[in-house]
Amino acid sequence: MGNIRVQANYYQEFDADYSLDVPGEGYGGWKKGEIEISASHTAVVVMHAWDCGTFEEFPGVWRSCEYVPRSIEIARDVFPPLLSAVRASPLPLFHVVGGGDYYSHLPGYKRAVALAGEQPPGPERVASDPVLDKLRAFKADHVWRGAHNNADRPKLGEKLDFLEQARPQDDEGVAENSPQLLALCKEAGINHLIYAGFAIDACLLTSPGGMVDMQRGGVMCSAIRQAVTAVENKETARTQAAKELGLWRVAVSYGFVFDVDDLIAALG
Repeated sequence: MGNIRVQANYYQEFDADYSLDVPGEGYGGWKKGEIEISASHTAVVVMHAWDCGTFEEFPGVWRSCEYVPRSIEIARDVFPPLLSAVRASPLPLFHVVGGGDYYSHLPGYKRAVALAGEQPPGPERVASDPVLDKLRAFKADHVWRGAHNNADRPKLGEKLDFLEQARPQDDEGVAENSPQLLALCKEAGINHLIYAGFAIDACLLTSPGGMVDMQRGGVMCSAIRQAVTAVENKETARTQAAKELGLWRVAVSYGFVFDVDDLIAALG
């Protein structure tokens, strides 16, 4: 298989212009150009495409994760044509999971477990103490998720599932951690992952199977603008500025940002 030519967004993080009051405003900013990706070494990965139930079922989750309605809209409107195009192309489709056991029966997960083998021990942790325990409890009650919301996340974990549009098919690879995803990449000869899912400024970066770990394994990590959303705050929710910053971070530090229509057209 050869290379696929596709339009990609990249960010020109130079040159700061020190004749300006704010030198960073001299940067070139977002640009778009045609690049080549390898049909043999690129995969699309959908991460944490969770069905979080309804507001009535899990109000504490919806109240503390305001992006849930956006994730449902993306799964409904963006995922079907995107994932159909990927499945009809040479690119493998992987899935990163977590948060509950809704995937251990899948053949793609069993393959990832077998490929990764015995997991190395996690990082050594320092001991907690009563003061630190109280600080963590304070954050849980007053920062995220809130004392009146905390009970709903474990309840959701018992019923957690894929969003229907993101459910793996056949033996598509399914990973719950970075060694498993890296093992799937090695098996398929993948060195470039294009991420979709939730959320671009949180899980897709730092959770197991996210960009930080995968880049350490030598994998380039890109994203699809219309197939992600972000964890917004009170000040950014109206404009989705956190999503823009997350995409900027990907473009500068990890890979490229693709528009979904450009990627679908290139795969076609």
